[in-house]
Amino acid sequence: MLDIRFIRENKEAVAEAAKNKNINLDIDELLVLDEQRRELIAKSEETRAEQKKLGKEDIKKAKELKDQFRELETQLKKIEDKFNELMVKMPTVPSSDTPVGKDESGNIEISKWGELPKFNFTPKTHIELGQALDILDLDQGAKVGGYRGYYVKNDGVLLMMGFLMYALQKMAARGYNPMIPPTLVKDWPLFGSGYFKSREYDSETDEIYQVATGDKEADGSYSGEKKFLVGTAEPSLLAYFSDKVLDEKELPVKVCGYSQCYRSEIGSYGKDTKGIYRVHEFMKIEQVVVSRADLDESTKIQEEMVGISEELHKDLGLPYRKLQICTGDMSAGKYRAFDLEAWMPGLNKYGETGSASNFVDWQARRLNVRYKDSEGNKKFAYLLNNTALASPRTFIAILENYQQADGTVIVPEVLRPFVGKEKIGPKR
Repeated sequence: MLDIRFIRENKEAVAEAAKNKNINLDIDELLVLDEQRRELIAKSEETRAEQKKLGKEDIKKAKELKDQFRELETQLKKIEDKFNELMVKMPTVPSSDTPVGKDESGNIEISKWGELPKFNFTPKTHIELGQALDILDLDQGAKVGGYRGYYVKNDGVLLMMGFLMYALQKMAARGYNPMIPPTLVKDWPLFGSGYFKSREYDSETDEIYQVATGDKEADGSYSGEKKFLVGTAEPSLLAYFSDKVLDEKELPVKVCGYSQCYRSEIGSYGKDTKGIYRVHEFMKIEQVVVSRADLDESTKIQEEMVGISEELHKDLGLPYRKLQICTGDMSAGKYRAFDLEAWMPGLNKYGETGSASNFVDWQARRLNVRYKDSEGNKKFAYLLNNTALASPRTFIAILENYQQADGTVIVPEVLRPFVGKEKIGPKR
């Protein structure tokens, strides 16, 4: 969410950001509502003060003022509802180096690392390798879990848990305090982090699962609160700092979270229908940083976060490329964003394996994450997040890049302590 004062003073820049991010907004309407809102607030306060001043001196006049106040409050609520509906859609103005583009085709390749493997045989897909090595079962996964369901088995489990643990250990060694956050959450962490496109959950647009089963409070009474499954640890990690006022000396605060992740993928219907490239359920190591409201500092932190993800890809020996995300492929709150894509030879393409975003104060305003500076002033923090590693696509990249002519898969050296062997072969 933006500061309304910023919108008043930078109307053209915000309008341009909305246009470039493909967000249909009428900023003039917002500013008209803002003016009406401020007028009604002033009138309400004036009427209330006059009513209190009269007290019992003129009961008739005081009653008239009370009725006027109620009417003003009714009008104000209607205006504020419309105002807030528009405010939550107002986008962050992206960084000056963010490329302008209509969609993902406008993303810019910044760099590449690693040589693409050359095979003297036709490389198999992760589906073929997974079945042949008895480490992946898609048929039973679909039978039990439905569309996009899957089982990871045997050495595949050790491999997958191995690279997630390796990433977690690297995060901790770099000063990112590890957490296992809730994956079943209330609505406000998802709204606050921007995973709802509007003020309320919309099953038609938000790729979030809502839990239908009711819940009970500690006293046994029925809870009317809605619960949702997170698509990443980011909302839970960010919400940990909600309504807190941190000391500037504590910043930046760096955390990383391990979590199960759930995504409905409703916006991706018909895409990547085979294998585990796009699934409803997976595991992930996520980085989150709370920083001072300083663009240069937050930019350096974002580059550090991306750098750690790049190190992980190099440690695993996975060729990858880094993309800077264009305006048309950014969500409303993002200021600057990068993706990492690992090469997947069986699929013959680069596939997204990580994403790093700087939201500046957009999420912090929604979640009320603040800090007190050296002069005692309270400021909204800047919030950043990054995928260290996610389970399905890293799994795909390792299987497909390390496959051998005899059908075996070499285990990356750094993962051998977790897997317990140098090579994964068919079960005998």
